[in-house]
Amino acid sequence: MDQQQDEFGDGTRVVHGGHPAPEGGRPLFPGPVFAAPYHLGETGPSGDFYGRAGNPTWRALESAIGELDGGHCVLLPSGMAAISTVLRAVLRAGDKLVLPSDGYYATRQFVTDEMAELSLDVHEIATPGPWGDEVFAGARLVVLETPSNPGGDVCDIAELAKRAHAAGALLAVDNTTATPLGQRPLELGADIVIASDTKALAGHSDVLLGHVSVGDEELAQRLVRARTLSGAIPGPFETWLAHRSMGTLDLRLARQAENAAALVEALSDHPKVSGLRWPGWSQDPSHELARRQMRRFGGVFRFELPDREAVESFVRRSELVVAATSFGGVHSTIDRRAQFGDPVSEGFVRFSAGCEDPQDLVTDVLKALGSSA
Repeated sequence: MDQQQDEFGDGTRVVHGGHPAPEGGRPLFPGPVFAAPYHLGETGPSGDFYGRAGNPTWRALESAIGELDGGHCVLLPSGMAAISTVLRAVLRAGDKLVLPSDGYYATRQFVTDEMAELSLDVHEIATPGPWGDEVFAGARLVVLETPSNPGGDVCDIAELAKRAHAAGALLAVDNTTATPLGQRPLELGADIVIASDTKALAGHSDVLLGHVSVGDEELAQRLVRARTLSGAIPGPFETWLAHRSMGTLDLRLARQAENAAALVEALSDHPKVSGLRWPGWSQDPSHELARRQMRRFGGVFRFELPDREAVESFVRRSELVVAATSFGGVHSTIDRRAQFGDPVSEGFVRFSAGCEDPQDLVTDVLKALGSSA
C-alpha cells in the first residue's frame, strides 16, 4: 500500500495489510510457506535459513498487525505463549510484578505455577483499582487487562502508563477483548500490547494464535530471540488462516457490536438478569472512560443468571447460542466462568455476540430466558 496506513479506514487496513504488491499472474493472497530448512546459498545464510527462526507467512501477518497496533509485532502460537514470553523476557528473580486480580485466570496461574523459581514479588489488583502509589513503587512490570476478562471493567491506560513510567516500570496491556481495531494501547502510552488472536482477530474458532506488539525495537528483538530459542513458534498454516480471516475483522466487529448493543438493551430490564456489563452501554459504570480510550466496543458482555441450573437451562433452550469457552467468533457463545475457576457466582456468564441476524439473536435469547427455570 503506497499511502500511509493511518490515512486509510479500518476496513481497508485489514483487507490490504501485509499483502504483497500486485504482480501479474500471482494470487491476490499468497498461500502459506511450509519449510523447515531453506537453501543457504553459496555464501551461507542470507534471509531465511531455518523454520524455527523465520517464515515469510509470519512476517506478512506481523506486518499487518503491527500496522494496526502501531508497533513491532511478534507472532506467537497462542495468547498464553504471548503473555508467558513477555513475562519470561522482561522479569528477573525478585522483580515486582503487578497483575489484574480480575483478569484472565491462566495468567495468574502461570505466574504462580511456572515462575515460582524467580521468587517474584507479585501484587494483584482489580482493574478498577484503587491504584495507589504503592502499587507502582518498585515495580518492574505492570500488566493491565482492559476491558477485563471476564468482568468487563475498564481502567485508564494513559494515566496508569504515566504512573508506571514515573516509577520506572514497563506497562503491558492485554488487548484481547478490545482487538487492535477497538483500542490502541501503544498510542495511549503502553510499552507492550499482548493479545490472543485465537479470539476476534482470527474470529472463526479454528485457530490458536497470539501476538505481542511493542514500540521499542530492541525489546522486539529480545522477544524474537526468546521465541526462537524456546521454539514457541506459530504454524504457517494457522498464521495464514488468521491473516486470511483478518480481512473481515472490521465487518465482523461491527456486526458483533450491533448484536451486543441489541442484546444489552433487551436484557437491561429482564427480571432474571443481573450484573449486566458492557463498556458500550451508556449505563455501564465504565462507559465514559471506555468511550474516551476505545475506538469501538466489540461484542463481549457479561451478566448473571440466578444459578448454574438457569444457565444450563438457557443453553438447552436456545437455538442459536452455544456453550463454549472462547469469544470473538462468528457464532454467539455463552461461557459460565465459575467452572474454570474465576472468582464469580455460579450463574455468571460471559456472552460473546456473534454475527447472526440481530433480531433473530434477540428473539432467541429472550425466548430461552423466558422459559428458563
